[in-house]
Amino acid sequence: MAKYLLLKHYRGAPAPVNDVCMDRWTPEEISAHVQYMNDFAARLEKTGEFVDGQGLAPEGAWVRYDGEGRPPVTDGPFAETKDLIAGWTVIDVDSYERAVELAGELSAAPGAGGKPIHEWIEVRPFLAAPPTITE
Repeated sequence: MAKYLLLKHYRGAPAPVNDVCMDRWTPEEISAHVQYMNDFAARLEKTGEFVDGQGLAPEGAWVRYDGEGRPPVTDGPFAETKDLIAGWTVIDVDSYERAVELAGELSAAPGAGGKPIHEWIEVRPFLAAPPTITE
């Protein structure tokens, strides 16, 4: 088994087919979307493929170390991740092909008008071990 991150984006990926921002959805459309996500997770829990999944709130900040005795620095000249990442699902599956299959299903979550979003889902494998350095 290998773990993969299925990453949902607000922006920064190609536009989904049903490209209406969630802040313009009706409460019923939001409920249908969340229910789809919950049903997806519940189905994968039964197969042992679900590890974790969370939606992210829009609040957040970049933080970095700024030197001994200095307070951490927040924000900076970077793309705001809070504007890019909507949430994630972590899966533990037998193959990359299975991860892609599940990402395709996740992409079909309903959006505006109850129609599938067809959003792009980023599939990223977890490192099984630290990268090796060859000289």
